[in-house]
Amino acid sequence: MESVKIEKLLEKYYEAETSLEEEKMLKDYFSKDEVPAHLSEYKELFSYFNESSLETSTRSIELSKRTIALRWLSVAAMVVFFVSVYGLYVQNEAEKEEARLAYAETQKALELISKSLNKGTVAIAQLDNFNKGTNAMAELQNFENAQSKVFVVE
Repeated sequence: MESVKIEKLLEKYYEAETSLEEEKMLKDYFSKDEVPAHLSEYKELFSYFNESSLETSTRSIELSKRTIALRWLSVAAMVVFFVSVYGLYVQNEAEKEEARLAYAETQKALELISKSLNKGTVAIAQLDNFNKGTNAMAELQNFENAQSKVFVVE
């Protein structure tokens, strides 16, 4: 019965579906001296895992100056990137402010032109009164011509 359970655990193990407790059960089972013959090949596998987990290294790992320099280089690159982004932002804001000022100045100039044109409109209105007087005089001229024809003066 126990070997059937172990076989099912082995299937789960090879499918990477076992929990840590189930893997511990497999290690404990295969660490026994007596294992069924059809499962003996797995005993060597799990004994290797036990032995390799006990291995340690005494070799020290030193970070070279090059890796430290690369870290500082990456920090410097980030600083340059952020400074350039900030510079572009400030330049864009300055251009926007310049455009706002140009717009305000254009509005003032157009308002001044409008006032000047409005003064000219008043003068044109006075010319309209002059035209009315000229038209009245032309009608008087027509009246005099008609009168001279009716009353022939000799």
